[in-house]
Amino acid sequence: MNTKRVVLIVLDSVGIGALPDASLFGDEGSNTLGHIADRVHLHLPNLQKMGLGNIAQLRGITPVENPLAYFGKAAEQAKGKDTSTGHWEIACAINKHPFPVYPEGFPVEFVKAFYKQTGFEILCNKPYSGTQVIEDYGTQSIKENKLIVYTSADPVLQIAAHESMIEPSNLYEVCKKALELSKIYCPVARVIARPFLGSGPNVYARTDNRKDFSVLPPSETLLDILNQNQTPVIAIGKTSDIFARQGITVSLGANKNNTDGVQKTISAIQNHSHGLIFTNLVDFDSKFGHRRDVEGYAKALEEFDRQLPNIIQALSTDDVLILTADHGCDPTYKGTDHTREYIPILMYTKADTNGESIGVRITFADIGSTIEHALLGTQNCVGTSFYTYIK
Repeated sequence: MNTKRVVLIVLDSVGIGALPDASLFGDEGSNTLGHIADRVHLHLPNLQKMGLGNIAQLRGITPVENPLAYFGKAAEQAKGKDTSTGHWEIACAINKHPFPVYPEGFPVEFVKAFYKQTGFEILCNKPYSGTQVIEDYGTQSIKENKLIVYTSADPVLQIAAHESMIEPSNLYEVCKKALELSKIYCPVARVIARPFLGSGPNVYARTDNRKDFSVLPPSETLLDILNQNQTPVIAIGKTSDIFARQGITVSLGANKNNTDGVQKTISAIQNHSHGLIFTNLVDFDSKFGHRRDVEGYAKALEEFDRQLPNIIQALSTDDVLILTADHGCDPTYKGTDHTREYIPILMYTKADTNGESIGVRITFADIGSTIEHALLGTQNCVGTSFYTYIK
């Protein structure tokens, strides 16, 4: 099949069962989709038709005899469970050196250098829920003109500040400095700006002005290869930030929410006739997974399922749509962090709706290899293409 365009949508954190090494990460028995389906009656008819229930046993989402999409799941080769590592591996850059995490907070040397570089003292400096941290430290932050710095079980450094105290554009500059300092004192994958608004506790809320500042991927990615071959990459959501804008032709910016991300994806399909459209839908993770909101997660999945026909309608006959994830974030599991899980894969094209199993892939990079194969006809990326399944 002659493919000019691939639409890749990452349903951020929608894992489909613990990896064999999940116990090494404290995640044994985690299962984002499986446990949500056990707790809530999930109604995902469009994903079910594509073959979601054929990938793994999901209560209420039974396998279908003639799935519309090719279906399977993939394991992660990199020893991590964070957003950057997952996306990089999807794009064929496997991070062989896991980032450290900071259960005791960032080192004193970093804190001192941060103050010297930015003029800001910090509050918190320990793992914390992103919504709870502004409840507990927001008022003090404003009163004392200090920034809230926190982390999680993932290799990220997050900086929260009220927008009346420091404008988002200025906070972004602080985050850039923090990223450079972290390379010296405490390596992280990303520094995340977390502006918030509100008049006090129980009213504080994070705004849409989040911005991620990432280190570069550990090696050449699929996006670089596409660029070298004059094939555009259109990034939607936080995709551009995750890759530090490397290999991105056009960025349509952060999403206000998942619906906005879907609308931007459809607009990109309508306005870009070839290349890779690479979308991240983060609400599943940031709004529901980390907050352990099972009902909210389920509603977000059902909302995406309702929007899926609109995405499919926008596709041309020879387009390829791939739905996947980057890690798990089981909302029924202990703690508030990501979980080490398989990711689902659904590959759909109107040219061939007689889907079948693509099996269990040994690396997320098989997705990137498939995209390279589809768009360029080559297979230089790490990973093994499953594009040949399409008849």
